[in-house]
Amino acid sequence: MWAVSPEEFREAFEAFHSAGVLVHVHCNGDQTTQLFLDTLEAILTAHPRPDHRHTCTHSQMSTTAQYKRMATLGACANIFANHIWAWGDQHMDITVGPDRARRMNAAATALRHGVPISLHSDTPVTPLGPLHTMKHAVTRLTVSGRVMGEAERISAQQALEAVTLGGAYMLKMDHEIGSLEAGKFADMAVLSQDPLEVPAEEIGTIHVYGTVVGGRHHTSNVPAPARAGTR
Repeated sequence: MWAVSPEEFREAFEAFHSAGVLVHVHCNGDQTTQLFLDTLEAILTAHPRPDHRHTCTHSQMSTTAQYKRMATLGACANIFANHIWAWGDQHMDITVGPDRARRMNAAATALRHGVPISLHSDTPVTPLGPLHTMKHAVTRLTVSGRVMGEAERISAQQALEAVTLGGAYMLKMDHEIGSLEAGKFADMAVLSQDPLEVPAEEIGTIHVYGTVVGGRHHTSNVPAPARAGTR
């Protein structure tokens, strides 16, 4: 179901691309991803623009062949990792079946073929929280506890980079934010545990003590959970 016709989409995409604007396209089905790629290739042929970083957002049903093509065209993928947890059981049992479901939100395939990725929650569709989003991409667990496509799991390191540098890269702001490096803003989150050290299933429960943004410290108003042996 097209939100606009493919012809209207091409016209808008070409106008934004020609003006130097970043284009992020909502792509759920694989046919939508195909339209995004066909349109992008045609526009880049007519109006070459190096390092454009146009992005396939959600990239829910994107296939291996489509990820290879994204890499060739210089496109990015902003993957809806929370979707695995929220509707994974329904997709395996009702909508597309287990074979297609296990290849949904294929972050590992994207990375394997050199596509820059980020991960998102699509808030308010699912709650905002990068640590939860990391956990979903690393474990690919559904609400019932099943693993939806073990081969598409990514490492905690890859997930952490996706929710930090990945998003910054897609906004062409990776020279300013996304990592703590000389010359960048010193914005950061202060966590109770290292997300690279805890079991994958526990990444989403790490407490955020606060943040530092623009040189100001902001303390979390959510109380830290009590640890064993303490009160």
